Amino acid sequence: MAAHRKPRQRSLSGHTARTAATIALAGAATATAFDGTGHADPRLSPAEVKSKVDALYREAEIATEKYNGAKEKADSAEKSLGELRDEAARKTEKLNSSRDALGSIAAAQYRSGGIDPALQVALSSDPDQFLERATLADRAGSRQATAVSGVRKQLREVDQLRTEADGTLARLKSRQAELEKHKKTVNGKLGAAKRLLSRLTADQRAELAGAGDQGRASRDAGAGVLAKAPNSRAAAAVSYAYKALGRPYVWGATGPNAFDCSGLTRAAYRSAGVSLPRTTYAQIAAGERVPRSQLRPGDLVFFYQGISHVGLYVGNGQMIHAPNPSAPVRLAPISQMPFAGATRVA
Repeated sequence: MAAHRKPRQRSLSGHTARTAATIALAGAATATAFDGTGHADPRLSPAEVKSKVDALYREAEIATEKYNGAKEKADSAEKSLGELRDEAARKTEKLNSSRDALGSIAAAQYRSGGIDPALQVALSSDPDQFLERATLADRAGSRQATAVSGVRKQLREVDQLRTEADGTLARLKSRQAELEKHKKTVNGKLGAAKRLLSRLTADQRAELAGAGDQGRASRDAGAGVLAKAPNSRAAAAVSYAYKALGRPYVWGATGPNAFDCSGLTRAAYRSAGVSLPRTTYAQIAAGERVPRSQLRPGDLVFFYQGISHVGLYVGNGQMIHAPNPSAPVRLAPISQMPFAGATRVA
């Protein structure tokens, strides 16, 4: 009977050993990643989270203002396209009527124009009457030539309108593509900020948002500022901003229930009967530039090198602004951000 021997263990060597080692290391790395202790994803302190979130909000705000500018141009192109198409439709209808009238004249001429005029005189029972009709026919021919010229002119006008509409449509499509690009950027930055903030406790998030919640300013405080406003338009804009305190920040929004930074200032002055451009970098050029030392309530104050943020100055070194998605419309000192300039629009 053959002896039963224990199978000999094969040693791991060469490729087999390397493969086993790789699998073991991969497993260890995966386990480390799942329990959150990997060196690739260190735990951030609340201060580090705030720094990263602030940077993401800044980048999102820059993209938001670009989105706002592209949307304004897209809306304008869409309006122009509609007007061009309406005008082209009206002119096409008029052209068709002119063509029909010209066709009727041509058909009448065809029916009566096959006989030589001299023969028509000879055959006519009343040559004087024929000559009178011939004179009328000459006049009709002149009117026909005018009608032909008019139709040609209308054809050129309709073609020109259609060419303009095609160009406007191309610009609109380009703006819409630009909108989607900026929208994707904004959502990406805000999503990254949200994921970072989710690492913090509710108390930590509230602290980072500066949530000693200001809510709405008191009527007395508002009245005190309004008394210093230089004119009725500035006073109306400041009053609107005070009423907006506590409303949420929503990028691309212009009120009345939510705002982004330039949307708030635009809405405030719209309530005062003053039309402002949509974006921060256009608003800064919309009035008279004033130095920081001469600020008055109602002035627009701008921040950062790229003019990407704006607030409404309300006096005593304070502004009302729409900060970012983590904080509602609020009062804040203008010293809390890098000052870039100011404009007086009223």
